[in-house]
Formats: sequence, C-alpha cells, structure tokens
Amino acid sequence: MAIRTASALWQGNLTEGSGTVRTGKGGYEGNYSFKSRFEEGEGTNPEELIGAAHAGCFSMFLSKVLADAGYTPDSVNTTANVHLEKTDAGMTVTRIDLETVGEVPGIDEAEFQKSAENAKANCPISRLLAPGAEINLSARLA
Repeated sequence: MAIRTASALWQGNLTEGSGTVRTGKGGYEGNYSFKSRFEEGEGTNPEELIGAAHAGCFSMFLSKVLADAGYTPDSVNTTANVHLEKTDAGMTVTRIDLETVGEVPGIDEAEFQKSAENAKANCPISRLLAPGAEINLSARLA
C-alpha cells in the first residue's frame, strides 16, 4: 500500500526558533513556531495538521459509508477541534471533537447518524488516534 511522506525543519531553540512543515507531494507548506503552537501566533502547528488529516479522512470515509448504503452525498464538511492539554505526562492531545455537516439527498437523520458513527469508529485516522485521545462526534444534516 502507499507510503505517505511529510517533513519538518526546525531551526533554533524551542521558544525563539521556527520551522517549516511540508507534505511530500508539495500540496502544503507552512511555517510553525512556539507561538503558533502554544500561544496565538501566526502559522500552523502539529495539532492543526492532525486536525486537518482527521477531518479529511473522516469526510472521505463517511462519503464511502454513505455510498455503500446507497446515498450519494453532495458534500460532507467536517471540522476537527484538537485539544492540546498539559497532563502529568506533559503536553498531550487529549480529545478531538469532530463536527460534521452532510448534504445527503434522500437520507433520514437516523441513517445519517449511524453512518457518521461508523465513519468515526473506522476511518484510518480515527483508528490511529482513538487509543490515546477521546474522539467526540457531532453530526447533522444541512
């Protein structure tokens, strides 16, 4: 199966240094720093990138689950809120809250919720993150 690659360059010390993250195929490149990670500085951070990966994976997987059930979504729009907190073990991603809105012709609310829960449990990024972080889901139809 595919191997996906990303890289990061960090220069300087923890609080005054800065870096750049890049995806292997050139789809994304962004700056990051102590301030963008632990304060409100400009740039990205590893937690946002995890959130983007999780939101993207979940949306794609939910689209597949819906298609397998006979529904073709017009759109699945997901936001992942990644919680980085100080714990006894140090800074830790403790929780990810997925918020998704689907535009799915012909589906009822119960079927959509069932499909969304399936995607939450089974998308590859959820399966990766679930052993260490709580994953919550809020799903609704547009």
